[in-house]
Amino acid sequence: MHDIRAIRENPSDFDAGLARRGLAPLSEAIIALDEKKRAATTGLQAAQARRNEASRAVGQAKAARDEAAAASLMAEVASLKERMAALEAEERETGEALDAQLAALPNIPATDVPDGADENDNVEVGRWGEPPAFDFEAREHADIGPALGLDFESAAAIAGARFTVLRGRMARLNRALGQFMLDVQTGGNGYTEVAPPLLVRDEAAFGTGQLPKFREDLFQTTDGRWLIPTAEVSLTNLVRERILDEAALPLRMTALTPCFRSEAGAAGRDTRGMIRQHQFDKVELVTVATPEQSEAEHERMVDAAENILEQLGLPYRRVLLCAGDMGFSARKTFDLEVWLPGQGRYREISSVSNCGDFQARRMNARFRPSGETRGTRFVHTLNGSGLAVGRTLVAVLENYQDADGSVRIPDVLRAYMGGIDKLTPA
Repeated sequence: MHDIRAIRENPSDFDAGLARRGLAPLSEAIIALDEKKRAATTGLQAAQARRNEASRAVGQAKAARDEAAAASLMAEVASLKERMAALEAEERETGEALDAQLAALPNIPATDVPDGADENDNVEVGRWGEPPAFDFEAREHADIGPALGLDFESAAAIAGARFTVLRGRMARLNRALGQFMLDVQTGGNGYTEVAPPLLVRDEAAFGTGQLPKFREDLFQTTDGRWLIPTAEVSLTNLVRERILDEAALPLRMTALTPCFRSEAGAAGRDTRGMIRQHQFDKVELVTVATPEQSEAEHERMVDAAENILEQLGLPYRRVLLCAGDMGFSARKTFDLEVWLPGQGRYREISSVSNCGDFQARRMNARFRPSGETRGTRFVHTLNGSGLAVGRTLVAVLENYQDADGSVRIPDVLRAYMGGIDKLTPA
């Protein structure tokens, strides 16, 4: 959500930020709506004051037996009540229209975010590791996996497209990846493990920016709740409607949960294999910080995600997203893209974003600066994948494949696999 005061004070800056997102200028329309709402509020307050004054005068006129004055004042009170009802309706309607317009607009990009329209304008800022050199033709995970325990046909029969059944040691490898990630993030990187709800209310989905704009990307239950598309929704909303002490920040949380996405806008994309699924596991990282802490926490979170890839020995690159390719709530985002030999290219495996106070305003999440007893400020929120388990499984299958169709287990996962060092075709 945007700060209407900031829009009033710097309309040209706001429009320039929207332009970087590919949107037309809107400050003039927003300010006009805000002025209409404030005029209704001012008129309502004046009418209330005059009604109270006239009501008291009625009593005084009756006490003085001035029936004509009392009647005139009573007529004025009745007229004021009608006017107040109209002003209340106008205040409510313009307020709702203003809130709806502000809620539909994405966050403004940070000044160091590059300009650009889409992923072609993103900027690579670093690489780690060398893609493996095979003496055979590398295969994609969708071709390697079925002999090792990836069952796409059964999943399709049970649930339809974009689902996968994992069997035997493949299922154990998927579990091992999730547990390894969670152990690293809680043990080495200082995130507190949380087991959050997988179903959330409208307010929670609105708070992190999924609603109202991305309703079609979510799954909704018959009682109106939403299946989380990422644990970011549950974790970030743990501070909604709260005032935190500055001394408690930064607050770092992590969760390993199933995630559910309708992929409404992904028709025809990544239809083979596990890259784009309706249901998948992910280790999510969320940080709640002060504005002064958020930039350093952003870098720290990216490092925490990169650490997983490096321990697994998976080559990757870090990419700074351009303004036109960032998510709705983000003001700055780094993507980590892992090398997939079967596809011969890097693919996103983690997206780490600093949302500034954008989500905090939607959730009314604040903190009280140390030494102050009354004033509060909005927190900054950050989120990122640490990592997406299914896509990491894909990367392991493709980077650790052998010519005979077997897949070696990365060293750091072998303890989680009971000493198993290889997946062998059935």
